[in-house]
Amino acid sequence: MDIQITKVITTFCLFFITAIAEILGCYFPYLILNQGKSHWLWFPAALSLAVFVWLLSLHPAASGRIYAAYGGIYIFSALMWLRYVDQVILTRWDLLGGLVVILGAMIIILQPQGLIR
Repeated sequence: MDIQITKVITTFCLFFITAIAEILGCYFPYLILNQGKSHWLWFPAALSLAVFVWLLSLHPAASGRIYAAYGGIYIFSALMWLRYVDQVILTRWDLLGGLVVILGAMIIILQPQGLIR
């Protein structure tokens, strides 16, 4: 199996940026609806979701395998958001779960017929 490290890094970065765009697209409405923040946040929310959809089109293929691998990166990104934006200390269960989903995503991405060809 010939794995090109630049393709692996590019794929993980694309998944991570896609996850951040999705999280922001949901976080801004949360701030508006649950914390009474400015309604001007609807614009960056819509923009973030538009960027999220555009980024999805950049992934190697639109298949269940892509979305399964992305899901693992999304969960890990959401935990990092919880820690560094919401300032919540992660439990060992959070950390273990984050490790499991990252390993699962790596298995899907790096399999012989996976996302990196």
